[in-house]
Amino acid sequence: MSEGPASVEVLGCRLDCVDIEEATERILAFARSNRSAQIVTLGTEMVVAAQHDARFRAALAASALNVCDTVGVLAAARRRGARISARVTGIELLERLCAAAADEALPIYLLGAAPGVAIEAARLLAERYPGLRVAGAADGYFPAERATAVAEEIARSGARLLFVGLGSPRQELWLADHLAQSGAGAGIGVGGSFDALVGRVPRAPERWRRLNLEWLYRLLREPHRWRRQLALPHFVALALFEELRAFLGGRQGR
Repeated sequence: MSEGPASVEVLGCRLDCVDIEEATERILAFARSNRSAQIVTLGTEMVVAAQHDARFRAALAASALNVCDTVGVLAAARRRGARISARVTGIELLERLCAAAADEALPIYLLGAAPGVAIEAARLLAERYPGLRVAGAADGYFPAERATAVAEEIARSGARLLFVGLGSPRQELWLADHLAQSGAGAGIGVGGSFDALVGRVPRAPERWRRLNLEWLYRLLREPHRWRRQLALPHFVALALFEELRAFLGGRQGR
């Protein structure tokens, strides 16, 4: 990767300037260690939500690593000097980490999605990456009062890599509160990756992904998502306003 800042601020949210290779290496190092490191796949919806949710904003700030998940965040980061070649999406990161975990015998745990989905995703991953040790899998349909019990179950499993697909901000807040209790070395929020792995949610074809139009493909396939997609123009407006304010502030300071 070209020289550039180690991290940049996107609307007050830290983004670490890493590609998928460096992200994978750093997360594996966390998984091997005795610490509990939270990893965030930062997207436009999350940045917008953080503007008016102090608890969520604090969770993003305290994470060990924030990688770039969406095209909006990628564009904003590049305007701030980031040298990031491409997005680091949750599902691609999950698959890279599982391939490496199979080689290193690092146990994984999948938490999230509807009943049966995480178990099926774990089965498919174990088939795809021979030698992968699946310590456990559980759905995300548990009440708040069971959050601690779920973390304790993960701790008993011995998992070192914990993939959490509870949707944002629930997955980030759960990890912020319970990752240390789970005993995992690294906990990563992966959104709807389990659904994509088992085919419940179709992934965009590679051509659409190369053009950074995965969001448009999803919208065309699932028109009911239009409300969620409003986060993108909202994000763009906030980013442009921030740049304008910085420009005017610079002129006044001369």
